[in-house]
Amino acid sequence: MTMPTPLCSWRMQVHHIIQETPDVWTLALLCHDQYRWRAGQYALVSINNSPDILRAYTISATPGISPFITLTVRRIDDGVGSGWLTQQVKRGDYLWLSDAQGDFTCDTEANDRFLLLAAGCGVTPIMSMRRWLAKHRPDDDVAVIYNVRTPQDVIFADEWRDYPVTLMAEQQATLGFVEGRITPEILAAVPDIAARTVMVCGPAPYMDAVEQQVKALGVTRFHKEKFFTPVAAPVASGLKFTTLSPAREFYGPVGTTLLEALESNKVAVNVACRAGVCGSCKTRVLSGEYTTTSTMTLTEREVADGYVLACSCHPQSDLVLA
Repeated sequence: MTMPTPLCSWRMQVHHIIQETPDVWTLALLCHDQYRWRAGQYALVSINNSPDILRAYTISATPGISPFITLTVRRIDDGVGSGWLTQQVKRGDYLWLSDAQGDFTCDTEANDRFLLLAAGCGVTPIMSMRRWLAKHRPDDDVAVIYNVRTPQDVIFADEWRDYPVTLMAEQQATLGFVEGRITPEILAAVPDIAARTVMVCGPAPYMDAVEQQVKALGVTRFHKEKFFTPVAAPVASGLKFTTLSPAREFYGPVGTTLLEALESNKVAVNVACRAGVCGSCKTRVLSGEYTTTSTMTLTEREVADGYVLACSCHPQSDLVLA
């Protein structure tokens, strides 16, 4: 079996699958080579072993602690990646993963006080880091607040019994759960919150609300990991984008990335990491001015020919795209 893409060069076999909640599964993988990652990082997964369809998932396992490399995936309606991983992949199948990526990690943080915040499937890097801190820095003061829709939606439910955690349920809160969503009052009740390193993962509206609330409480060490990128509504003026195949014109606001402009106008584009790392969103610009923050995976010839990574391309004028 050959690798589907140079980006996803690690072949791993599914050892077993655990259903965490009604719509979340954990795939436990065996890798016979020494795969390295840091708690909180993610990997790109080749969906259906295709070189053209990559998706990013957090490695929910913790290095040096977990016996397997694990991906914890929520099934999303019509989700190409999550549908395949949760409904079609079975024990014994092989998956191809990229090197571990991302800097949403706690192992370089000098502070000894943490507040870890998660909502829904955003708990995957949070649990990975919580295990790491318990093993390597057991004297650190670590508080955790985890938001779910209902008590049945708690991921890693058995493991949370090993750690101090505040569980919050928006609906059907039962014994052991705080009812509702995160509030400034709940955050203000965390001892010494302004002195803590705050790390948060979850849907974008949740993270935006948390960021405002903790910064208002004096937090200066704040880190967030975005799992879901909101798509802006299309606009009728601003920078003009023209595609030649198929012929089409659309607009994006000044300050947008090329990827944001494409997605908000429902222009098909492959995308995985959104961080200028994986190369999935390679796009050719025929004319116009732009700057780039990453050219990783692009050759010098491709850059000279106008190829960019859409997620890292910042248009400075109207653009014409191939």
